Amino acid sequence: MREKFDNLKEILRGYGSCIVAYSGGVDSVFLAVVAHQILGKKCLAAIADSASLPRRELEEALDIAETFGFPVKVLKTQEFKNAQYLENPTNRCYFCKYELFSELVPLAMKEGYAVIVYGENATDLGDHRPGAKAASEFSIRAPLKEAGLTKSEIRLLSAELGLPTADKAQMACLSSRIPYGEPVTPIKLQMVEAGENLLRDLGFFNVRVRHHEITLGHLARIELGCDEISAMMNNDRFQEVETGFKKIGYLYSTLDLAGYRRGSLNQAVGIKPSSQTEGG
Repeated sequence: MREKFDNLKEILRGYGSCIVAYSGGVDSVFLAVVAHQILGKKCLAAIADSASLPRRELEEALDIAETFGFPVKVLKTQEFKNAQYLENPTNRCYFCKYELFSELVPLAMKEGYAVIVYGENATDLGDHRPGAKAASEFSIRAPLKEAGLTKSEIRLLSAELGLPTADKAQMACLSSRIPYGEPVTPIKLQMVEAGENLLRDLGFFNVRVRHHEITLGHLARIELGCDEISAMMNNDRFQEVETGFKKIGYLYSTLDLAGYRRGSLNQAVGIKPSSQTEGG
């Protein structure tokens, strides 16, 4: 791991300057902090802000940047004006990343940054990652992957650096909560965000609210960490969640007894599940 970490530093040093595609997640926070340590003012983090990014995630990402002293530029991306993205195909992430990189390339050219990087790591190899296709089309670099750093190693190194994201739960954009083929809308994402906030405020850690359209209205399929399901079995907790989800606008709220698993909506379309699969 030490050799890989040293390799990462050498890769970053070799860039001379870079823009980090920043999200506030485990990988991008680690990458932004290390890149800033190596390149100083020649490194800029850039975060894409749209309806698919939870407000709490944006606030936390900006707070981390302030705490660790690296600059962040907030970009208002326009993927919600792209009909292909809104149709929610299995490669939806491609259109999102394409939009982001379309913003970052001219920014890098204008401001004189030599390289654009993002947080794909060595664990991501072989997964269903449409965003990686967009990255390759724009020649976006993935130094974590190039250095051979895995997700578990990045978490360990993040802890050593004192990063609050070392044990952060996996995150993905809110659009990943909508089954492929069902249109993505800001209203649906606002409902998902409110539901997940409610669950986290009740103390749940690994949380997903899967939004499904049914004949009479909206259904929320709640996924929790397997070790957290028993806490939901408390009658008072069930009632509190059910009442809260009704206020959000869900006709029904259900608990998925299989528990949280990343990329669970991919299974319905035959995409092999993975711990790192895009799709949340």
